[in-house]
Amino acid sequence: MNVITLGCSKNLVDSERILGQLPAGKFKLSHDADGPADIVIINTCGFIKDAKEESIDTILQYVEAKKQGLVEEVIVTGCLSQRYKEELQKEIPEADAWFGARDQEDLFEYLSQKYSRESGKRYLTTPSHFAYLKIAEGCDRTCSFCAIPMIRGAFRSRSIESLVEEARDLAAKGVKELLLVAQDLSYYGYDFQRKPLLANLLEELSKVEGVEWIRLHYAYPKNFPENVIPIMATSPKVCRYLDIPVQHISDRILKAMRRGHDKKDTLHLLEKFRRHIPGVALRTTLMVGFPGETPEEFEELLDFVKLARFERLGVFTYSPEEGTTAFPLGDPIPEKEKERRAAQLMELQAEISGSLNEEKIGKTFKVLIDREEGEYFIGRTEFDSPEVDNEVLVEKAAGTKEGNFVNVAITSATDFELFGNIVV
Repeated sequence: MNVITLGCSKNLVDSERILGQLPAGKFKLSHDADGPADIVIINTCGFIKDAKEESIDTILQYVEAKKQGLVEEVIVTGCLSQRYKEELQKEIPEADAWFGARDQEDLFEYLSQKYSRESGKRYLTTPSHFAYLKIAEGCDRTCSFCAIPMIRGAFRSRSIESLVEEARDLAAKGVKELLLVAQDLSYYGYDFQRKPLLANLLEELSKVEGVEWIRLHYAYPKNFPENVIPIMATSPKVCRYLDIPVQHISDRILKAMRRGHDKKDTLHLLEKFRRHIPGVALRTTLMVGFPGETPEEFEELLDFVKLARFERLGVFTYSPEEGTTAFPLGDPIPEKEKERRAAQLMELQAEISGSLNEEKIGKTFKVLIDREEGEYFIGRTEFDSPEVDNEVLVEKAAGTKEGNFVNVAITSATDFELFGNIVV
């Protein structure tokens, strides 16, 4: 049994749950493995055009492997098949079975196994010292460009008790860093207690022995629970790191995106973070090429990035998604122009990141070692999430290994990397 995961970290957790609830005695379990397999389950992504194309290409790749006798059975699940199951079944009849992102019980029934949504059993695919903890499913926001609510359904928080229990299980396996993920961390708790409970969750997770870092991903700007701010500022376990996608800064574009916050709200919230959480690293996501984005509005976005000086930043080009309220607007901005705008933003961000990294030279940081690569250990500070953010290249020292925390004195820097030596 080989599970292939495409898309985001939330999808990865779904794959880990699938693998974790399959009996290892009956199935030889693997994740993203090469080579022959009896059964391949492809956990697809259907968020934007590029992700959908990658998912379809992967399905076709394994259908071809089936024709060659390298794979016996191809099963498709996840977001893409949640959105387009009927169309895909007609287009790719060679796949053996199709299940949506919300059809885990049906998938397991097909495999003649039992599945429990409440079970915290997981087959960790990340390095053993960090793991993603998905605290909620679905989304209640109505962003005009986003199909996630159609795919994943309404927002559903998991209970604090179940999350703490899962965190304890992960810590017992050696996990030292929890990366909290959901489509919208800010909304956690509203669906069942009509009030924000993210701060309560952080306080309880901070009590779990063995966990040293707790990192927050994907917090919506509107109604951000401000009682989280003092916890981030003072807790030794909650990283001074926040992933908060703002998408744009033009009031007209934000309104068309149906984001619920405007430029004034955004600047006020960012100022609060900077003022009350010393040294905080803010990561955001921006979208360029939304229908009707003018050159002047793009310039406004560039000016905003220069002002905000985000420590970490990612850029997406607009992708029209069927069923969203923005879809009837079409896709009037040429792809080449969207890519030019994205590249210009990332060029600016590289300059900002390089400047901020230069300021770290001569300082010492706590670093978590992720892996060994060539002549270096590769690690991260509390200000960096795995795979998407900066890395620290550390001169090798005896006794250090993957999963260790070490203190590193920074000796040099590039736009997206720090270099340093371990100090005692």
